Amino acid sequence: MKIAVCVKQVPDSWAEKKMVNGLLDREGVDAVLNDLDEYAVEEALRIVEAHGGNGEGGAHTITLISMGPARTTDAVRKGLSMGADSAIIITDDALVGSDAIGTSKVLAGVIADQKFDLVLCGTESTDARMSVVPAMLAQRLGWAQLTFAGSVSVTPETSSVTITRETEAGIDTMKAQFPCVISVIEKINEPRYPSFKGIMAAKKKPMEVHSLSAIGLEAQSAWSAVVDATPRPAKAAGIKVVDEGAGGEALLNFLAEKKFI
Repeated sequence: MKIAVCVKQVPDSWAEKKMVNGLLDREGVDAVLNDLDEYAVEEALRIVEAHGGNGEGGAHTITLISMGPARTTDAVRKGLSMGADSAIIITDDALVGSDAIGTSKVLAGVIADQKFDLVLCGTESTDARMSVVPAMLAQRLGWAQLTFAGSVSVTPETSSVTITRETEAGIDTMKAQFPCVISVIEKINEPRYPSFKGIMAAKKKPMEVHSLSAIGLEAQSAWSAVVDATPRPAKAAGIKVVDEGAGGEALLNFLAEKKFI
């Protein structure tokens, strides 16, 4: 099997985020591998480990694919240190401000050229929270899509994959043939921590960095834009009640004022 995992470099979840000229400020905060993409990397590793393994002597390969600024390489290294074999990164000044439509176009172009069997994604990126790129990839590639997977079972002999997905009505089981796009939820597994050996090995793994022209694509103007953004207001100070015998009454009045009772 030839597996691709789409990953993204995002601002650290704990960082204070702000908008600058309609774009998320990515330079003024620490950049990390998108937390939810780690579940996709882990699931890809578990799939290949269940069917002969990857790496030297392994029958399968895992390639990380990402689009972003130059320092995306730092975030992608974590996925390589977890156990992925290689990475392809598309970075170009013309891609600044791209939306999901433009992002899916670039990722799909790389994927189609490499002829992968499976593409795994996290459900969403923590900087946008849209959950649409996996479906857009499937549409652009003309492949089946199995989204929001809570479990994944692959049968290479029949080139088929089965997932389960939790819905309001219960658990759905869905099946598709290769090639296929799969997005996984965060409950599917527990991503492994990179070992020291894995971190050192990641430094020697192949990482291709290309511009748009190198892969034969042109930037697409974003179909959406942030026109205005207002910083979240500071958290209001709490109310301190000194209980001198009427604390219960003060609490009751507060709850009634907030219409909790």
